[in-house]
Amino acid sequence: MRKIVLDLQSGLYAKAIQRILMQELDGYQVIISERPDKTVQRCKTFRPYALLMEATGYAPWMLEERLAICDRIKEFAPGCKIVMLVDDVADAALAEQVTQAKRDGLIDAFLFCSASDSYLAAVMDSL
Repeated sequence: MRKIVLDLQSGLYAKAIQRILMQELDGYQVIISERPDKTVQRCKTFRPYALLMEATGYAPWMLEERLAICDRIKEFAPGCKIVMLVDDVADAALAEQVTQAKRDGLIDAFLFCSASDSYLAAVMDSL
């Protein structure tokens, strides 16, 4: 069974994405990290196939803080795929920074919040 850890700002949004992924993907377990400071421990415990994190313009979800979490996770789980979720409509500049992080090889993929449910699931399944 493949595992995905979610680290999103809104608990309601995290539960919605968890529900979407569980409905769209067979053989996946989706675990929510309630707070960014718990994400590394969640990944140590569950050894996920992928980590889906949201980047925003303020702490503790800023891109720099998220990339620091990625670095810590890659130390013990180098195969974990890192996917960054960003609101491209609300913060186009941040969306460009996340895109650049993908170009630089700092993350494995990114998704815009405007993506459809089926696209989100397809990207997570294809990593």
